[in-house]
Amino acid sequence: MNNNGTFSLLIFALPLLLLGWLFFTQNKRMKQMRNFSSSLDVGDRIVTSSGIYGVVTHLDDSTAWLEIAEGTTIRVDRRAIAMKQSDTAVTDGTSEASATDAPPAQPATPADDAPGTTPGSQQNGQ
Repeated sequence: MNNNGTFSLLIFALPLLLLGWLFFTQNKRMKQMRNFSSSLDVGDRIVTSSGIYGVVTHLDDSTAWLEIAEGTTIRVDRRAIAMKQSDTAVTDGTSEASATDAPPAQPATPADDAPGTTPGSQQNGQ
């Protein structure tokens, strides 16, 4: 009979523990997002949650203005800003590692443009 009481307590306590853990992690995530949003400054290079890269040009309480191209500014909700770009990964739009490790580009030949062929394959006069 004692086993039945322990089992009933487990059945009741586990969902409560799960709900408590979910609330705790959600509150922690919300606090991190508030801290990140408040740490944004004009001039920060950022990425939005939809993948738009830009530079913050103006901030107010709920929105941010991003320059995404020279002379092109958009307004987004501050909650849509996902992360700041790291300065080491981006140097004028290309990373150093990819620029030095990439093989030289091969010029395309007219045979490469023919439909039904794989790029780089030779036609052998056929």
